[in-house]
Amino acid sequence: MDGMVSAALSRGGDYADLYFEFRVRDILTLEEGILKNATKSISQGVGVRVIAGDKTGYAYSDGFEIEEMLRAAHAAGQIALAPGAVPAPPIAVSRSHPHDLYQVPRPLIDRDLTEKILLLQEADRVGRGYDPHIVEVRAVLSNEKKHIQIHGSHSDTTCDFQPLTVFQVSCIAARDADRQIGIKGGGGRVGMEFFNSRPPSYFARDAARQAIMLLSAVEAPAGPMPVVLGPGWPGILLHEAVGHGLEADFNRKQLSAFAGRMGQKVASELCSVVDDGTLPYRRGSLNVDDEGHSTGRTLLIEKGILRGYMQDRLSAHLTGCAPTGNGRRESYACMPMPRMTNTFMLPGESTNEQIIRSVSKGLYAVNFGGGQVDITSGKFVFSASEAYLIEGGKITRPVKGATLIGNGPDVLTRVSMVGNDLALDEGIGTCGKDGQSVPVGVGAPTLRVDEITVGGTTQG
Repeated sequence: MDGMVSAALSRGGDYADLYFEFRVRDILTLEEGILKNATKSISQGVGVRVIAGDKTGYAYSDGFEIEEMLRAAHAAGQIALAPGAVPAPPIAVSRSHPHDLYQVPRPLIDRDLTEKILLLQEADRVGRGYDPHIVEVRAVLSNEKKHIQIHGSHSDTTCDFQPLTVFQVSCIAARDADRQIGIKGGGGRVGMEFFNSRPPSYFARDAARQAIMLLSAVEAPAGPMPVVLGPGWPGILLHEAVGHGLEADFNRKQLSAFAGRMGQKVASELCSVVDDGTLPYRRGSLNVDDEGHSTGRTLLIEKGILRGYMQDRLSAHLTGCAPTGNGRRESYACMPMPRMTNTFMLPGESTNEQIIRSVSKGLYAVNFGGGQVDITSGKFVFSASEAYLIEGGKITRPVKGATLIGNGPDVLTRVSMVGNDLALDEGIGTCGKDGQSVPVGVGAPTLRVDEITVGGTTQG
């Protein structure tokens, strides 16, 4: 390995590292009551990075042949040392103290195929039996195990073994021409024991419940109104509307709405937000990040004041900060960058019931589907897959077709009540950035936002 590092730095450079990866994946899909798809794949390779000033060179090899790896090392060095690099202080040595967050003796990917199919079949049976209007059930089980080793030019070497499982059930309900879908999933860095507390029937029933509920839902109102976000998965709005804006690369490039605002008030004093990669068995957790740094708990916003950004090695190097364990990549073929792990808002003092009672007319959003955000402006659009009207301080009719439209930093200033019921998502989050996808976690307590624009089909 030292020979490859020397080859990477043969033209100069401040730092180089090698990221070795071996990954095995399988995906099983049960649809129409039969196993429709079963795939298994193996990938391996090494990525070579060279940092020279403010520039990075990156190249990779699809395998571990010495000649191919050396070719990648030389290529990374040539890219980094192209004209135009701005000198920077030497990169400090960062010693890692790995955690042991996911002790999984036998990952699900190593279980017999029959055991996995039984999980899918149970979900199918329970989903179909929930209600006569359930006309289709789709269950997916996806597993992987990944071995990584990272070797840096400071002679620092880190290894990790990372299991990952996600189980998801979709149920379609139909009444006449109306068809609605409900989706429920979960998982984490877990083994078969995960299904002791969250059996397939749990996911199937909730997916079926959502689909049946939507058959009787009314059209969502439109216009600005108070919105109450339920605990758990609605934290995805926080992740997209605020979290990406707190990643260090966007801020050092002045592309984020939060750039240059360290120490300033950016949210209601009720809001405190952290990113924590050290939660045991969680989907977004890691013993070490993809640069070899131990993950940690990073305070981003404290009582409305901006306190920190999520740092990878390069951003920390260029801004004089310490890495926070947020350097992540999709695979050996990708450069690391600052990414979230498990991002959530800390609990407050109000109860869910108190928050609901405080709203005379508004929306209660429990689950979200897709969404998008503009990092520079902070503007976002989210679709609510499960939401209800609040009328007279009570949750009443379910609605469909609701979207939330707003500005992330602005929404945080409008938070007027924070619940004491912090919950994390079930373990299905995947975050995209610059073409790379990584597993993440989100969470939040119940939140009251005094005003968000709701896009619907009826005038609120």
